[in-house]
Amino acid sequence: MSSTMWSVDEHLDDILGAVRPLEPIELQLHDAQGCVLVEDVFVEIALPPFDNSAMDGYAVRVADVDGADEEFPVVLTVIGDIAAGSGGLPDGRSVGPGEAARIMTGAPLPAGAEAVVPVEWTDGGTGGGPADAMRAHRDAPEGAGGEVRVHRPVEARAHVRDRGSDVRPGELALPAGSVIGPPQIGLLAAIGRATVKVRPRPRVVVISTGAELAQPGEELTGGRIYDSNSFALTAAARDAGAIAYRVGAVTDDPDALRATIEDQLIRADIVVTTGGVSVGAYDVVKEALSSVGDADEPGGVDFRKIAMQPGKPQGFGSIGPDRTPLFALPGNPVSAYVSFELFVRPAIRALMGLADLYRPTVRATLKADKALSSPAGRRQFLRGSYDVEAGTVTPVGGAGSHLVAALARADALIVLPEDVTSAEPGTDTEVVLLR
Repeated sequence: MSSTMWSVDEHLDDILGAVRPLEPIELQLHDAQGCVLVEDVFVEIALPPFDNSAMDGYAVRVADVDGADEEFPVVLTVIGDIAAGSGGLPDGRSVGPGEAARIMTGAPLPAGAEAVVPVEWTDGGTGGGPADAMRAHRDAPEGAGGEVRVHRPVEARAHVRDRGSDVRPGELALPAGSVIGPPQIGLLAAIGRATVKVRPRPRVVVISTGAELAQPGEELTGGRIYDSNSFALTAAARDAGAIAYRVGAVTDDPDALRATIEDQLIRADIVVTTGGVSVGAYDVVKEALSSVGDADEPGGVDFRKIAMQPGKPQGFGSIGPDRTPLFALPGNPVSAYVSFELFVRPAIRALMGLADLYRPTVRATLKADKALSSPAGRRQFLRGSYDVEAGTVTPVGGAGSHLVAALARADALIVLPEDVTSAEPGTDTEVVLLR
């Protein structure tokens, strides 16, 4: 254990100095969600790949419907149907003078046609109103001919999606560093990409320690409490972008903890333990972590005192043959969560190759009934509720590191610097936004 007191920034710098982005891999689109692109993706085909109809209607020549109105509709001969997914009119036929082609949304615009008249602007070949036209257009048999009456004129290219109007070949679709979400997956699929080269989402294993821990759903016996930390931190890891595995509670036994960690190293890019790092319980965890994995490999976990509240006791290092980063967090729920937000979340995002590692911060006016106190020389993180419209932040609950209900109601952390021992109502404060 380090005898000196580390600052929050020193501890974080040490963590980020030891973490390197994961090696890129090629993934199928459905597996790439949440990952970060490591190369620019360029468009190879136009999107849309051809001129197509934006409406159900009739493909026409503009001159043929010029002057059409309700009283004097233009009558056109329907020469065929064009459905979405078809190649156009049969035998490559063009739309000529006095002709129209019935066309569906997304179908290719036939040669000779200059615009699309929406079906609502016609009788659909029935002589009826718009509702009749819609039904007739929908129910017409394939290849049906006949005539259609058009009640309005159209301008050139009306209701036509031009080839390449979205993206053109050679254009940049997505730059390196983009996070792959649903819209990005949709774009990649639309331009024909089946795989992408990305940094994978880190795999985070969360382990709670403590003989006093019971699992939710079990009956509590004397002196036991429910394990909330492993659930909260697993959820926090997923929220940060990781693939998270919750192992659950391990008793205060060095051999059991060591065996559990060694079993989990095969699927871990980060290991997070919670509990057993404070004075009195800390030696058990230190003993367990001192010989995890291959003893011939460098590494180890350093247990430290950090000048912060909550979360003073922390452990960090690397273990096993792959030098897997391990975070040993305190056991109190608020301490564990605050520690995760400050130290583990940035490490996860660094592994992903993201440039933005941190939660957003803002300045807000402290809204409180009385002054907030903070120990000298420590950076304090208090739970708060942030009002974006008023620009204020209100403390939620007290400073106790066991107040889980207050943590659940908070959406921000109020930061009181090391040189501040008291913050009066109305003070301008730094606020870390959690949601």
